Amino acid sequence: MREGNVSEGIRKIEWARSRMEIIRRVGDRIKKDGGLSGVKVGMALHVEAKTAVLALILQDAGAIVRLASCNPMSTDDDVSAALMEEYGVDVYARKGESVDEYYANLNRVLDIRPNIIIDDGGDLAYLVHTKRKEIIQGLIGGCEETTTGVLRLRAMEKDGVLKIPVIDVNDASMKRMFDNRYGTGQSTIDGIISATNLLMAGKCAVVAGYGWCGRGIAMRLRGMGARVVVTEVDEVKAMEALLDGFAVMPMHDAIKNADIVVTATGCRDVVREEHLMVAKDGCILCNAGHFNVEVSVEDLEKISVRKRKVREYVEEYVTKDGRKLYLIAEGRLLNLVVGQGHPVEIMDMSFSIQALCADYLMAHREIPPGVHPVPSEIDRHVAKLALESRNVKIDRLTSEQLKYLSDWKAGT
Repeated sequence: MREGNVSEGIRKIEWARSRMEIIRRVGDRIKKDGGLSGVKVGMALHVEAKTAVLALILQDAGAIVRLASCNPMSTDDDVSAALMEEYGVDVYARKGESVDEYYANLNRVLDIRPNIIIDDGGDLAYLVHTKRKEIIQGLIGGCEETTTGVLRLRAMEKDGVLKIPVIDVNDASMKRMFDNRYGTGQSTIDGIISATNLLMAGKCAVVAGYGWCGRGIAMRLRGMGARVVVTEVDEVKAMEALLDGFAVMPMHDAIKNADIVVTATGCRDVVREEHLMVAKDGCILCNAGHFNVEVSVEDLEKISVRKRKVREYVEEYVTKDGRKLYLIAEGRLLNLVVGQGHPVEIMDMSFSIQALCADYLMAHREIPPGVHPVPSEIDRHVAKLALESRNVKIDRLTSEQLKYLSDWKAGT
């Protein structure tokens, strides 16, 4: 499935690898332990340079790796080609896959009958529990990277259909606090600017959702000089956004003055017909969530009389009343379709957790089916390595302090 430039892919991978010290050290530990030797690992992740480093770390530790994309539009074809031609990794992915090709490639990953799955969005887990149930017998467990995937897995668990243990990597402190917030914040801005070449300063930007991803996007947009409005359905998060200094209002009101709308909720139809009908002329619509359901493309098509491509990743929709609305990346996650994904140093932490959790699953086969948190020792180990990689030292509690904190009578 080679379509990219191998030499360019190698350069991208080596650039990322040179700045991913944490996962290199994690890989050395896993290789020494030998827990992944001969283990078949099926991965559905965004196929780009940082993912390539994770795949190569696991391969170097003795795992048999097969990789597909978790999104039809997020593959870097140069990286995919390099992984296959230079490094010998089985990759089934290309940018611009059809829906049929996308699921065919996921099934090719499952054809190796993996012992571990590393998922982003939950599609591998979904296939294993619906159309590829024969895989379950040899499956030790899985890891899930995203909010969207964890929501799907928890729904499966609630319905009693989840048959394997899955580690919720998304909610590890060293993932959600940095990947979801700083990673999504920076990569989303990167995607918007790459797609539009427009100034953020002075624009009214609406951020839908104030979870960790929404926080990061709102923070970065404000840092670029935008006037940020947050929309929410959760009272606590809405209050947090308000006290963080953002305007808070319903989408129906916010979109009337919005120059840019960014969705980051994990839910569907966040921007739908009733909102599109009152959207400001020239409004730019984009999505940083995993699936292309947050901005209703169906409704956008419904209210429009024509559309045309005005930039590589930007489509202009002309509504029946003459307004022009612009959709980036077909409503798919723009930070990977248009941009380069999260910064290297961010994914160094997230993918270190993935690698350690895969190793943990193989060493703890007694874990029952269900969604499980990342063990605290893994979270703290990655934090320790992250500080060491930046040459940062911190204080330690003295014996007297430890005694004080454990003595319930100490305050008397």
